[in-house]
Amino acid sequence: MTRTLVFGGARSGKSAYAEKLARESGKEVVYIATAQAGDGEMAMRIAHHRLQRPAEWATLEEPLRLGDAILQQARPGRLLLVDCLTLWLTNLMFSTGETYPDVGDIALPELFHSERTHLLYALAEIGDTDSASCELVLVSNEVGMGIVPYGAISRCFTDEAGRLNQAVAAVCDRAVFVAAGLPLYLKGGPC
Repeated sequence: MTRTLVFGGARSGKSAYAEKLARESGKEVVYIATAQAGDGEMAMRIAHHRLQRPAEWATLEEPLRLGDAILQQARPGRLLLVDCLTLWLTNLMFSTGETYPDVGDIALPELFHSERTHLLYALAEIGDTDSASCELVLVSNEVGMGIVPYGAISRCFTDEAGRLNQAVAAVCDRAVFVAAGLPLYLKGGPC
């Protein structure tokens, strides 16, 4: 199995690049969507992404149990496209409905820790399978290249997103940074 992390800033072209990889793979595509429409603006973003996807792609919406979804969907001849890890991270951070303080320590829910651990286990597990013809493309945001955000939960999110991207990139075969729609290959060769 080939595992590829595609990451970049907001509107960098990372999702479009990941979808291009999926289209060009010639494989059956399962799109694993992690977003939840918590407001009108997010609902519009989700609708935009749905319109961009080919009708023949299967879509699985999984906001929390991403590791399980990957393990259940991985099989030969298939490409799994996960979009995106940072929305999934947000879902886990706010899974209990907790209101976080602007200052002070942030205690993340146990579900955050257990699901993050399980995702990394799943990525390692499928990398060890004989399913050489299966592919996994994971999309994530790079949020740590700007100023340090205001508020404890925003800083916590930035830190956790950075840690997650590092851990996922370490286990993936390829890591591709996308800026201005252009891919920069940081690990592995061109896709």
